[in-house]
Amino acid sequence: MTSRVEQAIDRAAADGRAAFVGYLPAGYPDISTSIEAAVALAENGADVIELGPPYSDPVMDGPVIQEATNVALEAGFRTADLFTVIREITARTDVPVVVMSYWNLIVQYGIDRYASDLASSGGAGIVTPDITPDAADEWIRASTAHDLDRVFLAAPSSTDERLRLVAQNSSGFVYTVSTMGITGERASLDEAAQRLVERLRAAGAARACVGIGVTTADHVASIARYADGAIVGTALVRALRDGGVPGLASKARELSSGTRR
Repeated sequence: MTSRVEQAIDRAAADGRAAFVGYLPAGYPDISTSIEAAVALAENGADVIELGPPYSDPVMDGPVIQEATNVALEAGFRTADLFTVIREITARTDVPVVVMSYWNLIVQYGIDRYASDLASSGGAGIVTPDITPDAADEWIRASTAHDLDRVFLAAPSSTDERLRLVAQNSSGFVYTVSTMGITGERASLDEAAQRLVERLRAAGAARACVGIGVTTADHVASIARYADGAIVGTALVRALRDGGVPGLASKARELSSGTRR
């Protein structure tokens, strides 16, 4: 059966577009604004919303996202708040919501409990940047039991064997890392991303979305030529920080204009 995330990506493709996946930190700058921001993202072109619960050691995140998650943590955001945020968002939009969470947060909360609470709040799946399929047996069981997508990462350095493992165990899409390094804005994207998508297709991945460093509508348009979707984080967080929800909405419209093939 096709999941909600897969259906959203397929609807975009049927409309002649790549999917636009928009990332925001949950609870930033506060819980109520983060809900409004996610809804605005959905109303201004996002096909999938990706929410990042704040974490004290965000090894993959660049300075803009780190700054935002620190604000949320200092305001007292807790994992249980994530499910409240998702419940509020999914009550107001049909755009699927996936969580991008460091694995330690999920383990601390309890893997099955996390999956259960995510599913009951309306969440569609989890992107796990720091766990690989061969170490994720418990998560694979829990996500299957609660009908959640598992989005694993593939990097340009991944072996063909690793890509096959990622493709076999991912659902929703494979998070295709455009370049090695942390998240953040970049002037140009690494050509390695296109080669990696080609390798993922050969490994059996049905849907591949490209993230890390995707900053402009031109970047999105470039990705739309070869991938199923583009993932944008830092540029959206910066827009929210500098222009509030209206600034975020404007940036989302601008970025989504690049999805048309």
